[in-house]
Amino acid sequence: MSTSSTAPAPNRLRHRAEIPFYVFMVVLNLAVVAGIVRAAVVLPFVPAALQGTAWANAIRGALFGLLLLVPALVVVRETQRASTRGTAVQLSPEQYPELYGVAEEYAARLGLRRRPDIFLANGNGSLNAFAAQATGHDYVVLSNELFTNLYRGNRDGLCFILGHELGHIRLHHVALWYQLSVAYSERIPLLGQALSRLREYSCDRHGAHLAPHGATGLVLLASGRHTEHDVDVPALVRQGRALRGFWVGLAQLPRSHPYTVRRLERLFGLGLLRPVPELVTPAPPGPHGLAAHDGSPA
Repeated sequence: MSTSSTAPAPNRLRHRAEIPFYVFMVVLNLAVVAGIVRAAVVLPFVPAALQGTAWANAIRGALFGLLLLVPALVVVRETQRASTRGTAVQLSPEQYPELYGVAEEYAARLGLRRRPDIFLANGNGSLNAFAAQATGHDYVVLSNELFTNLYRGNRDGLCFILGHELGHIRLHHVALWYQLSVAYSERIPLLGQALSRLREYSCDRHGAHLAPHGATGLVLLASGRHTEHDVDVPALVRQGRALRGFWVGLAQLPRSHPYTVRRLERLFGLGLLRPVPELVTPAPPGPHGLAAHDGSPA
């Protein structure tokens, strides 16, 4: 599995628009919270005839939700990790030691203050991976379907996915304070998705920085299972380069992830992803179903 030998460059790996847009979302989040608090303070002083109206009940509900936000989010984060520990295989020096070692190396190279746990879970057919956090623990979950396709066929692609998820941890996307800072503004249609797409671009750069030959990790998401090795990557990059126009932009607005071919094209454009070295093509079967022998000694 190939890795990059250079040290991470934070200013280069994070998308330049992510922080400004995040700051905007934090300000918007604070405005929403301030609006809820102000409305709740004013509510007792409105005429009694208005106390039972729909908008008054909505204010009470919003205030109740605000008070429960932190404990509810903590419960969700803790129970998610507990469930993962009970239903998934945790990588270790005994369980998939090679990939475990790669995760340890990547965590050190990214300067993570604690080593994330890596889990292999049943994805029920979905090609998925995600990073998460609970109190005192960072972790990454890889779906079995994604893992199997790449682990046995192109481990560089799997390393790209792993590096991408570790990028979420390094950039604090899974931290409690981060989730609280945009808890309301992220629910605003289109704005939350826009921030999510910027995060994905930033983490793609981490994956490519750590696994520069890992393009298959994205190709798999575009082509689906069992076909990623037959895809012409340069042609897919050209497809991403040609992806322009009003309807293309409009269709992307509600998406939490950028178009896969565009993600691929941008990583090659930045020079972070590089073509996979050509492999020696196995000899075709001989007349008896065995590989043709060239006469050289074994």
